[in-house]
Amino acid sequence: MPLDAVSRFRRFARAVTREVGALDSSFLGRGRPLGAARVLNAIGAGRSDVAEIRAYLGLDSGLMSRLLRSLEDEGLIRTTPHPGDARRRVATLTASGAQEFDAYERLSDLRASALLDQAANAEALLGAMDLIASALGRDIVAVEETDPASDAARHCLERYYAELAERFPTGFEVARSRDPDAADMIRPRGAFLVAMSDGMPVGCVGLKGGTGDTAEIKRLWVCPSARGLGLARKLMTAAEDAARELAIAALRLDTNRALPEAAKLYRATGWTEIERFNDDPYAEVFFEKRL
Repeated sequence: MPLDAVSRFRRFARAVTREVGALDSSFLGRGRPLGAARVLNAIGAGRSDVAEIRAYLGLDSGLMSRLLRSLEDEGLIRTTPHPGDARRRVATLTASGAQEFDAYERLSDLRASALLDQAANAEALLGAMDLIASALGRDIVAVEETDPASDAARHCLERYYAELAERFPTGFEVARSRDPDAADMIRPRGAFLVAMSDGMPVGCVGLKGGTGDTAEIKRLWVCPSARGLGLARKLMTAAEDAARELAIAALRLDTNRALPEAAKLYRATGWTEIERFNDDPYAEVFFEKRL
């Protein structure tokens, strides 16, 4: 039996195909295949632009048209011209479609819970799933600006602080650090950015502004399962772009020697090491970048 990388990948692909019911003519017993169910889910989850849905699901235009038609024939969706562009179409759920969406949500949750309940190590399994989902979805990760007090931002920051507590020799306490005020990371002073992977927050960075033309980059973090995909660079680029929009001329940041990968990224992307500019007890290395 071959145990090479390609064979292992194909074994995994067959297992996923079987588990998700990709070949079933009635996905989760609701009378339609997986493709139609995924389109219905995308619309129910808030996507309405047909072109956006097609790109999100990776479907060709012919298949997308057939799936939309089948859902329309069932009375589950309606499609209409885009109010601002007659060349585009939008799709919305009917009342029956909303009921069907809810049914799929309940069944999908039950299926996921059943699989995790049977797992010998559910956390390890979820970790592997996160790693695979991040790798396969690297092209659809979007950087979004959000309130630093939002659920997505807090999720990232809590995991960031927990990682620092593990990696710093002396541990990490937020109360001892120069934790920026949330108001300094909201326009027009600054910004807070989160990398979203199909609805899941997988990274963040803060732009802490003030009253002058210099701001700081704070709290750059990427989920371990999404590392190696270029997200840190993507977040830093987005933060620099936001700084330019706010007429900020220079950026500064600090880091700890326990995070050598961070310093390596900064040096590789045009940052210059400078003298200490704050009294943060956890800061050991300091950088600046002129925009």
